[in-house]
Amino acid sequence: MENTGIWVAVIIVVFLLGSIFGLRVSPREKAIGMMRDKARKMGLHPRLVKAPDWTKIPMASESRASMVAYYSILIPNAQLQLMRALVVEQKLQLVYGDEKFNNLPIELKGVYAIDMQANCVGLYWNEEVDLRASQLDDMKAFLNSLAEI
Repeated sequence: MENTGIWVAVIIVVFLLGSIFGLRVSPREKAIGMMRDKARKMGLHPRLVKAPDWTKIPMASESRASMVAYYSILIPNAQLQLMRALVVEQKLQLVYGDEKFNNLPIELKGVYAIDMQANCVGLYWNEEVDLRASQLDDMKAFLNSLAEI
């Protein structure tokens, strides 16, 4: 009977410690959050979206589409034509739009696809490739250069 109280106390302490450690944010999630905050401060608009069919990003399961990071910039007063392109071997492979974008080289890592419409240029990106946010400046410059072409 004397040991029962000790065992109950130990179980309660272990349960509480497990709950506390379970609440901690993983380093990966923290890095992604910091990267998205940095992107917002520099004028990029990051968000998670359902992967469009034309990007050929594999489905998460048979009945559920994958979520993918979409980083975009808005260009006020722009009137861009619709363009969609996949990134194959670090070059754009046009799906729809003007042929001048076909085979355009892209130096960014982890980009699945790029689209342009009205006053927005964005890319579908694997954030896991760059958790240190070292490509954000290059990403913004590349999106602006696409809008100017």
